[in-house]
Amino acid sequence: MKAIRLVLWVIIAVMAVSLGWLTYEWQRTENELAGKPYGVPFELVDQSGSPITQAAFRGRPTAVFFGFTHCPEICPTTLFELDGWLKQVDPDGDKIGAYFVTVDPERDTPEMMGSYVSGVSDRIVGISGAPEKVEDVIRGFNIYAKKVPTDPKNPDGDYTMDHTASVFLLDAEGRFKGTIAWGENPEIAVTKLENLLKS
Repeated sequence: MKAIRLVLWVIIAVMAVSLGWLTYEWQRTENELAGKPYGVPFELVDQSGSPITQAAFRGRPTAVFFGFTHCPEICPTTLFELDGWLKQVDPDGDKIGAYFVTVDPERDTPEMMGSYVSGVSDRIVGISGAPEKVEDVIRGFNIYAKKVPTDPKNPDGDYTMDHTASVFLLDAEGRFKGTIAWGENPEIAVTKLENLLKS
């Protein structure tokens, strides 16, 4: 019986040490993330065909959404809602930058992005580029994106994209400040953007 108790105490001690170490690592990673620009450097193309880099996410707070133009609901809804929230928080459109980065660069050319985004908002800028460069950005920003065939029997045919559906909020130095989730309460979303302006 004493041996069993001893083993249990050893297991509890190991778990406590492990939990302490994990908590420390999580806090250290969070602090490092808070102090550095989020994501990775990139060289892509905006919806007008002009080069765009991570410098676009500096100098003022930024809202960044990853999606694709063939998206049936989440992307158009998010862009429409984001445009409305921005108009409430930043009526002149000069305090918060907003970008829509494709997760489907094979179909989303700069021209396609421009046509799609301008149909929803005049203050959100579409970003596309070479597939391998876009893939680097997707990975670097920790975005989930996966091509899903619309017909499982024909994997090389038409497809849709599963992807992260949150708007990422970055401060003027490109540091991560939070997200606006898909389906977020509009009042909370506006408050988050107001708080972003104060960061």
